[in-house]
Amino acid sequence: MKNLKINYVIVLLFSLSACSKIEYTKIDSPAYLRVFNNFNYKITAENKNDQLPIFTMLIDPKVGADGVVTGAEVIGDFLDQRDYYAPPYPSHIGNSTSVFNPEYPGKENVLVGPILNGFDLSSWAQIPSGKKRFMFVYRPKSDVPFLQLPAYLRKKVLVDTVLNMEQGEVYTLHLLQKDFNTHLNGMILRQEQFHKIPLADSLVYVNIYNMSAKGFWEAHAGFKDIDEKMGILNFGIKDVMNVYYSLVDYGAGEGYWYDKVVKGHDKAFMGTVRRDTESGKVNTYFSFPVFPGPSKDTISNKIWQKFHLVPPGSTLQDYLVNEIYHDAQGNFAAISCYENGQVRPYADYGGAAILPNLLVNVHSGKYNPKTFGTVNTIEIVNGRVFLTTIQRKYAPPSY
Repeated sequence: MKNLKINYVIVLLFSLSACSKIEYTKIDSPAYLRVFNNFNYKITAENKNDQLPIFTMLIDPKVGADGVVTGAEVIGDFLDQRDYYAPPYPSHIGNSTSVFNPEYPGKENVLVGPILNGFDLSSWAQIPSGKKRFMFVYRPKSDVPFLQLPAYLRKKVLVDTVLNMEQGEVYTLHLLQKDFNTHLNGMILRQEQFHKIPLADSLVYVNIYNMSAKGFWEAHAGFKDIDEKMGILNFGIKDVMNVYYSLVDYGAGEGYWYDKVVKGHDKAFMGTVRRDTESGKVNTYFSFPVFPGPSKDTISNKIWQKFHLVPPGSTLQDYLVNEIYHDAQGNFAAISCYENGQVRPYADYGGAAILPNLLVNVHSGKYNPKTFGTVNTIEIVNGRVFLTTIQRKYAPPSY
């Protein structure tokens, strides 16, 4: 009799769970949004009066007469400083080691974007479209959710503005410092275009931005936070710089990197980048081929990329020949995009900043691995460089 009762309870529970209604969230006519916190300063004796650069994002907030936020249509909490690399997939989901989020949506469990014209938008959040009030509020570095903080901590506003988020459009929003000396802060909203322009599967695309604060590169080196990973770029670059690129074949055997540069892609002029903390315009994409491997039947390769930046009127060779690699006056910088961005290339200059490879090698279909071209954005901000990679959808592995 006891067993019968237990079985009855199990059947009853199963029946109730089978009949329960599951509610799915839906956003009608969404726009797609990704947010980066580009502040990279640390609180020291020199800037002790600055706010800690950690934020809560609020869309259409509810604000009392006393200026205290009491709620919002959308809340993105614990928005911490961004990672150097934003990969082509939502890498932060399921990471519960910390509540702090290196981007939005990042760890947030929200509806994300679809495959749009072949591009994976799962790192962008769906938000309601239309004119929306955006507010970013400073918050302390604690694990207390924003709305549970004391009232006086829910009114320290960084940005409060209205943005028009058009249906179906893809946006990237950047919080950043605009003036290094006055500590003026703000934001840039960029309406992305990569999903609208004809891009070939056989090419890699990259555009570059300098979103550094006014006066950063001229400031004394003692005021700059040094990170060994960034090399000479720690000191910043001048407001206008020419960019050159090289493609280096890691699979071509031993030797210095300049002995293995792909023919026709050795310190080639790529374009000019200008410092801009005001405009949301999309910079022009530059492209180079995805080359096959060393044998005809190989569809993967180990080619990596190197970028050099020098002021107009200077030649890149002037700096390389004279080895002016430790110049801290903003005249020269280099970026190596190699493997996972955690190790330096063989025989590479020690002064280059390090980022992951722009090529993605993954198991796809019957190939393991296969090399894919990507769409990339490189952003230089106050002595740091960040890489965002976007990838087309590819065939899952077959066994």
